Amino acid sequence: MKGFGTDEKTLINVLSRKDPLQIEVIRSTYERTFKRRLVEDIKSETRSWFEFGLVQLARGPLLADIHNLFDAMAGPGTKEIVMNDILLSRSNADLRAIKSAYQQTFRRSLENDVKGELSLKTERHFLIVLAANRAEDSAPVNPQQVEEDVMNIYRATEGKVGTDEILVCSILSNRNDNQIRAVAHTYKQKFNRDLDTVIQSEFSGHMRDALLFQLRHAVDKYMHAAQLLEDSMAGLGTKDHLLISRTIRFHWDRNELANVKGAYQHRYKKPLATRIRGETSGDYQKLMVACVGE
Repeated sequence: MKGFGTDEKTLINVLSRKDPLQIEVIRSTYERTFKRRLVEDIKSETRSWFEFGLVQLARGPLLADIHNLFDAMAGPGTKEIVMNDILLSRSNADLRAIKSAYQQTFRRSLENDVKGELSLKTERHFLIVLAANRAEDSAPVNPQQVEEDVMNIYRATEGKVGTDEILVCSILSNRNDNQIRAVAHTYKQKFNRDLDTVIQSEFSGHMRDALLFQLRHAVDKYMHAAQLLEDSMAGLGTKDHLLISRTIRFHWDRNELANVKGAYQHRYKKPLATRIRGETSGDYQKLMVACVGE
């Protein structure tokens, strides 16, 4: 690529090692200097999953998120997993930034697009999430609220015939991670059942997956991230789209990445980079391994 070196190695070295701010500077400087769009040049010069990975990096975390969301909801079928990955367990500030950038880029309301894609109760769940009324991470655990949440979840699930899905969605979407962790711990103490197991038995489909995502992220976000990465590689065929988007999402925060790699090693008894090498090849492999700092 003109002005960026002509080989894939340069692209990998430059794009995989920058933080979001540096990526933004590179993208704007490239466009100002060459009067060309970096992402479009990458698309024209590279192919397949290597191209997808480079584009994710060149867009930076926010633009990558909104383009992935848009693509997940475009055309037939909705890629619910992508929506979970991007929208669930995010800070209020993140969600507001995503909604604003989505509106600015696509001239469409993210809430309206979500409404058109999801079934009734799951739609309500995601609209609760998108309202961005989650307790801030800095808010202390409220023991009285923990007790109330535990009893409300019990009454909404195991303690009644039928399940009050929206009540459970509301609790897991509006509490911060520390509060949810305390709720899960107290539920286990009180009813001798893992909340994870309760959700698996009381819910189904996309809503179950979304609630489990929120719960598992809150209980141990690094282990949850490690499991998400493994899920993208486990079974027949690698889910390349998820492997790339998840790896790159975690790579932006080097401290988080180090913790995710540690959790992966602990759980699966092998380094994350080794696992990725076994599932990928060529420049795509080199890019993914570079993104996990190997």
